[in-house]
Amino acid sequence: MSKSNKFSPEVRERAVRLVQEHRGEYPSLWAAVESIAPKIGCTAQTLNEWVKRHEIDSGARDGMTTADMERLKTLERENKELRKANEILKLASAFFAQAELDRRLKS
Repeated sequence: MSKSNKFSPEVRERAVRLVQEHRGEYPSLWAAVESIAPKIGCTAQTLNEWVKRHEIDSGARDGMTTADMERLKTLERENKELRKANEILKLASAFFAQAELDRRLKS
């Protein structure tokens, strides 16, 4: 899931700041986003997502913060690796147990 980020973090921060600063001049958040997005060179949906992400990260809106999502992703990746390692160990254990039984039977 590697998205190419066309916009630098500085541009994103500036765009979000513009929306926040001019929000009161528009009847709704969406109206502000629709007005500012073309000036930044992104779609209104993209800018709206940036604004929502900023609000979540700053605690102004409920949701999982970016840091929490990164941590969750790391833990899920680690969990997946550990499950694979456990499966390999189970198979190896069964293989060696069978080999030991075969050895005892031949003796």
